[in-house]
Formats: sequence, structure tokens, C-alpha cells
Amino acid sequence: MNLGIIAAFAYGILAIVGGIIGYVQARSKVSLFSGGVSGLLLILSAYFQLQGQSWGLTLAACVSAVLVVVFALRFAKTRKFMPAGLMIVLGALALVVMVHQLVVR
Repeated sequence: MNLGIIAAFAYGILAIVGGIIGYVQARSKVSLFSGGVSGLLLILSAYFQLQGQSWGLTLAACVSAVLVVVFALRFAKTRKFMPAGLMIVLGALALVVMVHQLVVR
């Protein structure tokens, strides 16, 4: 198992948990839906990578990049580190790992 798979799986779990927390705290259905969909896409991309499908890593990198941009916009608006700043940092870290694996391939 390579780092791209681990990064996609971990960031996917984090996105799902974050969506659930957003729903519980603020009753935000948007957080629940977006966290669930993006997290599921990241977990599925990790699964496809495990099955030898190289496009899974590309999917994971694209989803991670979109999440980083979305959370950067949210951080710019709220100036609160939690949750937007944390998701930017962790998403950027995951994205760097994924892009590195895409380049090295």
C-alpha cells in the first residue's frame, strides 16, 4: 500500500467525519452531503488504487484539490482555523503526496 492510497483514505474519512460534525453542530445538511460525497469519492479512489486502477489516484487528487479550494474560500470568509484551516492544511498535505505519486509514476 502506497502513501497515495493512505492519504486518500485518511482524507476521505476526515471529510465524512467533518460533514457529520457540521451537521450535528449546525444542522447543516450541506456539510453532511458535501462531506459524505467527497469522503466517499476519496475512499472509493483509494479502493480503486488498491485494485490497480491508476486513475484512482487522479480522482483523489482532483477531489482533494477541490476541497482545498472550497475550504480556502471558507477560511477567507470566516478567518476561523477550525474547521476550514485544518482541512486546508491536511488537504494540501494529502494533495502534495498524491501529486508526487502522480509525477513519480
